[in-house]
Amino acid sequence: MTILVTGCAGFIGAHFVRQWLAAEGEPVVGLDRLSYAGNLASLFEAGRDARFHFERGDIGDAALVAALLRRHRPRAVVNFAAETHVDRSIHDAAPFLASNVEALFRLLEATRGHWAALAGADRDGFRFVHISTDEVFGSLGPGAAPFDESSRYAPSSPYSASKAAGDHLVRAWHRTFALPGIVAVLTNTYGPAQFPEKLIPLTILNAAAGRPLPLYGDGANVRDWLYVGDACAAIRAVLRRGRPGEFYCAGAHNERANRAVVEAICAILDRRAPRGGGRAHRDLIRCVADRPGHDRRYALATGKIERDLGWRPATEFASGLEATVAWYLANGDWSESARSGAYRAWMVPNYAERGPA
Repeated sequence: MTILVTGCAGFIGAHFVRQWLAAEGEPVVGLDRLSYAGNLASLFEAGRDARFHFERGDIGDAALVAALLRRHRPRAVVNFAAETHVDRSIHDAAPFLASNVEALFRLLEATRGHWAALAGADRDGFRFVHISTDEVFGSLGPGAAPFDESSRYAPSSPYSASKAAGDHLVRAWHRTFALPGIVAVLTNTYGPAQFPEKLIPLTILNAAAGRPLPLYGDGANVRDWLYVGDACAAIRAVLRRGRPGEFYCAGAHNERANRAVVEAICAILDRRAPRGGGRAHRDLIRCVADRPGHDRRYALATGKIERDLGWRPATEFASGLEATVAWYLANGDWSESARSGAYRAWMVPNYAERGPA
């Protein structure tokens, strides 16, 4: 048996492939169109593993997806493929609708055709796992209980609206066509080899280079930070034991204000890569104008996934952040290629000087 992983060369998708091969041993067919944030180098040793087969292409290419499904007959599809950066969606929403809604629709239809042709245990055991984000729920009030599977959808940005639409498609294809779809909702995920437009890698690389560290607004926006290894373990649990038609939220219990995260990175760099003249990295922080529609707080409850699937986050934020900073410092070639044209780096006009997502 095998599984099909779309968006396999992106941040979480690449980590998932590597973890899956190491922990489960089951072959993987990976599909990725290798956009600006997708790179096979992120797969590291998985790219040389005989159990991994890569195809370059778009999930919106129904003929390609159908051919892959016929050829490899996977028992599951895990969909990471998406446009994900909020700032980019504010600048131009069209690619987000094309990838996160229209292409997802075509992937669902191709998968439905494959699943409908299965019989017996193959049909009963098939799963379509779709990866979503806590941003579909909008902004969480101070002191409010974390979002959970019953929370109302209230997306604030073009990105989160496109992801919300995708979640509804997966749910509708289950309700209408009985496609065994499951949605895994993740909170903010971080770790090694994340494209440096997100808060943590962008801060690490800018601070290490002595560049200013732009921080949106007052820096008090709160996020719940989930280490990428824990995120992948949650998705594995959803694939193994999740029930079709269900949503599962994977949070980390690591709520931190953005300013606190940036200052923690600065403190690590003060130890690992000190600036000259005894200067502190935190002196590089610059508060800038906030971005439109910036949600104040995200957090996800984990009761359902812990109770039903036996998963819980294992990585404390301090140790995960330390490991992440160490990885970027030790992998300058990867980071440089990500920041240069070699990795198709692209900063959003009018937002490049303002800050990360």
